[in-house]
Amino acid sequence: MKAKNLDKKFDNRENITEFLDLSKAKRPGQEQKRVNVDFPVWMIHRLDKEAKRLGVPRQSIIKIWIAERLQRASA
Repeated sequence: MKAKNLDKKFDNRENITEFLDLSKAKRPGQEQKRVNVDFPVWMIHRLDKEAKRLGVPRQSIIKIWIAERLQRASA
């Protein structure tokens, strides 16, 4: 399919996913990079307690709280 036809389908709000190779799709700015952070034991216990209360992994709590703080700082 020519790009012009694909653009037309997209502009008409048609589903074009059958024409895309989603296995190679990337979300800009969402690449992952591993970092190591050392926390005091008491903090790990509190993080685990909150994660269990919310039913999510510890890593999720850390990511959410840091993201919230960064958003507030940039506002």
